[in-house]
Amino acid sequence: MPPARDAADEIKQIYFTATKATIAADLERAITLLISLESDEARERVAVYMDGLSQMRSEWGAAPKIKAAAPAAKKMAPKPVRPGAPGTRRR
Repeated sequence: MPPARDAADEIKQIYFTATKATIAADLERAITLLISLESDEARERVAVYMDGLSQMRSEWGAAPKIKAAAPAAKKMAPKPVRPGAPGTRRR
């Protein structure tokens, strides 16, 4: 169990020392450490730090790049109606 305690301590240290410039690498390292924890109890103890790191990444705009969706089609003006065209009967 000592290695699990060391990983938990390192996750806490990462949380307290994370900066905008390092958050992506810090979160990646913290995830690796989280996976190495052997018990659910140990994972629960560091969950708040993991959530905090994730929040920092979101707030600082360091989220992983996601492929942008295609731009929406431009709204087209309705086509002018020709007099006498089908469906344009005068009343």
